[in-house]
Amino acid sequence: MTLIIDRTEAPGWTSNSYLVADGEGGHGIFIDGNGVVQPLIDKAKALGITIDAILVTHRHGDHIQGLEDYVEDFGAPVLASKETAEDTKVDRIIDEGDVLEFGDLSIEVLRSEGHCGGQLVFVVNGTDAFTADTLFKGTVGGNFAPHNTGYADQKAAVLRLAQLPGATVIHPGHTQPTTAGAEWEHNPFIRIWRGLDPEGTEQVTVWDRPATLILWADDYDGTNKAWVRFADTGEDGITGGSQVVRG
Repeated sequence: MTLIIDRTEAPGWTSNSYLVADGEGGHGIFIDGNGVVQPLIDKAKALGITIDAILVTHRHGDHIQGLEDYVEDFGAPVLASKETAEDTKVDRIIDEGDVLEFGDLSIEVLRSEGHCGGQLVFVVNGTDAFTADTLFKGTVGGNFAPHNTGYADQKAAVLRLAQLPGATVIHPGHTQPTTAGAEWEHNPFIRIWRGLDPEGTEQVTVWDRPATLILWADDYDGTNKAWVRFADTGEDGITGGSQVVRG
């Protein structure tokens, strides 16, 4: 079976919404709302897909915009974690270990803490993982967003996803897809965590706190992502490069 996967990317936010289905005239789901959901709604209708559920990865605003449009057109239930249910209407709570079956879709639910408490990842038919704001092409999510659970959780979540079978297609919460194998081999954060590349030593300031810049990397939106270690506490963190004062 070949999955039907369609994506929209919101201008500005660059956040993704997805349509996933088991075939034309079959069963499908939507994943996340980014405010640009109408093309996915139109595609589902054109292909005669029965939408069985609307899955939400996490509670941040750029991933829950337009959920009501899905519901209005298809009447499908919204499924998300209990944390996400604090910020948007959810019909059914799901969590780590749940397996959702819709037609020929089998969806494993993984909890993916770090960037946002209660964030979920959806692995569809063992071949495609929708990784929210955990793992991206060439970079990773930060751990200073609202409702974050910290650097250690983010690192653990990223490494878990990067160790899925190498051919697993990674569909991130922002911009372009990649594969687990490509990220395991080439993602600069993962390479340092694996001990393949050295940590940086440049001294910088982040929010007026002295820190060591462990890694300065490209981010998914054409900017930069920084991994820093704060001098006052020794704690690590991953943040947008705009928060780092260099030189």
